Amino acid sequence: MGQTRRDFLKNSTIIGVGGIVGLTPFQKLFGQKNFELSKIIPRKKNILFIAVDDLRPELGCYGHPMIKSPNIDSLAKSGVLFERTYCQQAVCGPTRASLLTGRRPDTTKIYDLKTHIRSTMPDVVTLQQHFKNNGYFSEGIGKLFHVGLEDEASYSVPHRPGNGANYVLEENLKLLKEGGKVSAKGENSEDGSPGSTRMRAHATECADVPDEAYLDGNICQLAIESLNKLAPSAKAKKDGQPFFLGVGFRKPHLPFCAPKKYWDLYDREKIAMPYPDKPKNAPDIAFTTWGELRSYSDIPEVGPCDEATTKELIHGYYACVSYTDALVGKLLNELDKLDLRKDTIIILWGDHGWKLGEYSQWSKHTNFELDTHVPMIISDPDYPKGIRSNALTEFVDIYPTLTELCGLPLPEGLEGTSFVPVMEDPNHKWKKAAFSQYPRPKKMMGYSMRTDQYRYTEWIDQKSNEVKFTELYDLKNDPICKESIALKPEYSELIKTFHEMMNGGLGWKNVKP
Repeated sequence: MGQTRRDFLKNSTIIGVGGIVGLTPFQKLFGQKNFELSKIIPRKKNILFIAVDDLRPELGCYGHPMIKSPNIDSLAKSGVLFERTYCQQAVCGPTRASLLTGRRPDTTKIYDLKTHIRSTMPDVVTLQQHFKNNGYFSEGIGKLFHVGLEDEASYSVPHRPGNGANYVLEENLKLLKEGGKVSAKGENSEDGSPGSTRMRAHATECADVPDEAYLDGNICQLAIESLNKLAPSAKAKKDGQPFFLGVGFRKPHLPFCAPKKYWDLYDREKIAMPYPDKPKNAPDIAFTTWGELRSYSDIPEVGPCDEATTKELIHGYYACVSYTDALVGKLLNELDKLDLRKDTIIILWGDHGWKLGEYSQWSKHTNFELDTHVPMIISDPDYPKGIRSNALTEFVDIYPTLTELCGLPLPEGLEGTSFVPVMEDPNHKWKKAAFSQYPRPKKMMGYSMRTDQYRYTEWIDQKSNEVKFTELYDLKNDPICKESIALKPEYSELIKTFHEMMNGGLGWKNVKP
């Protein structure tokens, strides 16, 4: 195992100011014979914090054969790509509240799309607020917390959501006007997913317009303007101030609306149909009626989507991914233009996964691997480039990690673990499991655990504390999760072991590295 930064600082013999005796594994990893000690001492670097809504870990850098994502792929080459990161609850509001406080949903008590973090944890210090309290200029643009639930205490200046359209074509604008804008109202359907109140506009839109015609284009413009304002202070050697700039892009969230040039990147005829069958022996409670997608006027209110609609939706999702990738590229180019990259940590994450017709299901709102598995890339100028890690990591780990990378004090109460050791050595022995959860009505909570090989889920009646249903998937031998093997007698002992590990949703306390 390679020597970590902690071991390096502890064990290296230093001669004078200029030389280090021997060549440590950590130096070899960097490929630098006279690696400067200052390079591995945490320092107050800027943070460019990029959140992407509903982004699956399906990008060029994650091995997707069709997705065009050159800018995110380039970012991965400049840092560490995490192959197995998991969100704590697969829906926007709760996952963001969890990530930005470093606490799990059972601590934040946020399981829906309408509860503000200050109503459940009035004194919590958010990630952005922690950096602000330690001398950073903190700014938020776009969707960071859930829409309408931004936390002004987290920022040095008022949060800016961005200005721009969700639709630009007259057909959709007319439909929206006639039907009235009705958004999903949170966890209000029988399965716990957003209800299917109709939104009279289409689920997709392809318009021959510039990037700035849609909301995300404006968010990108605002972020570039902010980078230019922040650069002089961030670069000043005396009395300078580092920044924490959060930029939250909406796409590829529904509706799948993107400029035509991104649709043109894909041949719809080459898009493969998803695996349609529900996992065998999975309980009904594991699924949803995908009301989020059904709220759009061109989607059936009941029953499956046909092949033409399925391919159009997948095409639209891919176009939105490439649109977002282009905007990320604009941000990174501006960072380079301003000569800020050498002093800036860039982190990009997608808030949860998203089903694209797999199991004849759509959207998120479940504990399946497709919903909980997320992309995460971190580029730190002081760390190796082009590294990939297979370690099990979680969104609650981001708060302590960024804190450590910038040499800030670690707040109390965080429920994740800094994965800086994994950034130093991708093969470092790490967590045995990652944990997610999703509530259902009638006080049912599904707790899910991802180990190296398996995904295990328990559906617990919170009144009686009784496990009502279980699911077990062998991702090594069944990566698509075609069958839950929880009911097979030969797995009974493994089920008992996983039940003890789960510990009623508290198992995360026992698997810390």
